[in-house]
Amino acid sequence: MVTTRLDPIDRKILSELQADGRMTNVELAKRVGISAPPCLRRVRALEEAGLIRGYHAEVNSRELGFEVQVFAMVGLESQAEAELSAFEEKCRGWPLVRECHMLNGEVDFILKCVSPDLSTFQSFLTGELLTTPNVASVKTSLVIRGAKDEPGVPFDVLEDRLALEP
Repeated sequence: MVTTRLDPIDRKILSELQADGRMTNVELAKRVGISAPPCLRRVRALEEAGLIRGYHAEVNSRELGFEVQVFAMVGLESQAEAELSAFEEKCRGWPLVRECHMLNGEVDFILKCVSPDLSTFQSFLTGELLTTPNVASVKTSLVIRGAKDEPGVPFDVLEDRLALEP
């Protein structure tokens, strides 16, 4: 497990940056209890190791005019690796698709889509998604409201788990 390579300071750095990726290195160093130069070295090492994949602004999609959020459950005719990869690549090219996850079970993929309005989403659904080769079925669910949207991982659960290890 990768956490065995991370000491408590590295985990605290990750937790703090996950909560606020805009803080300065000086502020981060103060919060994790080390000086700024080694803190910056640790952050760079975490970036190079792929544990920090980027820094993003959380934008308000509704305020930007994207009033519609839809989850689309997609079933494919074939689950051969080449077909799965082709569908994933197609999803990467669709601007309305913000997330694409391959699932185990009745549905092959779930897509999180945003759209300015229902007619734009319907045009995408009928003109793009449903006409994609290998797509056998699509079921959609319109989001009424979101109750929770937490990015990343729960570091408190990780720390509790690590505390139980011998």
